[in-house]
Amino acid sequence: MRRPALDGVGLALYQGLFAACAEEMGATLMRTAHSPNIKERLDYSCAVFDARGRLVAQAAHIPVHLGSLPRAVEAALARGPFAPGDAVMLNDPFAGGTHLPDVTLVSPVFLGRPRPDFFVASRAHHADVGGAAPGSMPLAREIYEEGVRLPPVFIQRGGKPVRDVLELLLANVRTPDERRADLAAQLGAQTTGARRLAELARRGGRDALVRVAGDLMRHAERCVRAALRELPRGSHRFADALDDDGLGHGPIAIAARVSLDGDRLRVDFTGSAPQAAGPVNAVEPVTRAATLYAVRCVLGGDIPVNHGAFLPIAIVAPWGTVVNARPPAAVSAGNVETSQRIVDVVLGALARALPGRVPAASSGTMNNLLVGGEDPRSGRAFAYYETLGGGHGAGPGWHGESAMQAHMTNTRNTPVESLEHAYPLRVRSTRIRRGSGGRGRFRGGDGIERAIELLAPARVTVISERRGRGPYGLAGGAPGAPGVNRVRAPGARGRARRLPGKFQIDLGAGAVLTVASPGGGGHGRARAAPGRAAGRGRR
Repeated sequence: MRRPALDGVGLALYQGLFAACAEEMGATLMRTAHSPNIKERLDYSCAVFDARGRLVAQAAHIPVHLGSLPRAVEAALARGPFAPGDAVMLNDPFAGGTHLPDVTLVSPVFLGRPRPDFFVASRAHHADVGGAAPGSMPLAREIYEEGVRLPPVFIQRGGKPVRDVLELLLANVRTPDERRADLAAQLGAQTTGARRLAELARRGGRDALVRVAGDLMRHAERCVRAALRELPRGSHRFADALDDDGLGHGPIAIAARVSLDGDRLRVDFTGSAPQAAGPVNAVEPVTRAATLYAVRCVLGGDIPVNHGAFLPIAIVAPWGTVVNARPPAAVSAGNVETSQRIVDVVLGALARALPGRVPAASSGTMNNLLVGGEDPRSGRAFAYYETLGGGHGAGPGWHGESAMQAHMTNTRNTPVESLEHAYPLRVRSTRIRRGSGGRGRFRGGDGIERAIELLAPARVTVISERRGRGPYGLAGGAPGAPGVNRVRAPGARGRARRLPGKFQIDLGAGAVLTVASPGGGGHGRARAAPGRAAGRGRR
């Protein structure tokens, strides 16, 4: 006999319990990882899925990871059948991944039946997976230049590692010991998630746990449809652009039409540029993640984030465009930069429907900094990766926050002590870039300026955006100041040399690299009293 459906309190309780499983997976991964990028910056995400690969719950981790993880689980399920202790690994952007440094593990969870009742997944950004430059985000023309590419393959069978697969991966990366340790940490996170779900099943019953997962999805769908019905019907278009593709081509348009129709919403990216020669192409899971994130922000409220919440939202991303690239396109920057512009475009369209709810554009870039070479202290290779925050856009009633990660990234900065301990680098300064936020009745937040000195020769890659135009303001607010990248060669006198938004360069010991991130856009026309100019504070 079927038990009656849970009331709101019961649903909220189970929503929290499922999410706690994912959160504890993340805590295990953070505590046992080796690389500063995972341990300190928390560049990872974890989630729980049902037997059909539908998202049940996620931890509050990285939006670009979480919104795209369902595609990875779908790809992994095609590798079945599964046995207890199995784990599938993948990073192929054209088979469920996002970009090659994001390595995903998917494991089945058995609760006493011969088939899986749930799956758990973790995705972590590994600081190097091979390719043409340390950090695996070169200015590439094809994905083959970006690192080792892994379709869904078993990394663990019956609780034992598949050594041939592991050794093949480690032979193609610059930092194999670090990769081995971080993969072991991910496998530990998978085990933690499976154990916690088994404990929940013992407390309330396996069948009840499976049934509640479906109830949560139906509840989330009802909540989203109800929230959409409150929005005004209509269709609104907005367009923005990436500065360039890193190979001299640009600007690269991204356009979206957002259509609100009762309890349904459709986002159509027809009109976006064809896929680019450089690495700014996004695969469909990335576009999906960015779109769902932007819509979720506008809907607000305490809506569970699971498969059901996505059902009322349709996304059209034409094949062969910069928002749904076909192989063998280079895609490393699509995950980190194009995802940010997709958010800006979707929010820009929604601002026309809901001007009192949507803020101006935030910094619009992750300001990716990658440095690699040989560490003279150990004689071993190193690969440092970090994203830098910027200014948040101001909104109708609030100023933007300064020096914060925005939108599709939710990472911390690498602490100076950890960075200098792990790598032959010295942080010369980290400061708020005063005056870089856009002027308006409500001011955009200010960006960050960070200067790093190389203590050993290294290859440096910077992948950044909003260097040509600053993030847009709304309702008469001014745009934020564009970002600036500079390098001072060892022993050089005078001013540092200004570099483009995307570059790759070999530098000697003593060189100083400075990345100054954009400020957020302002909102509303400034009052008569003097305010901060949008461009003031540039250096």
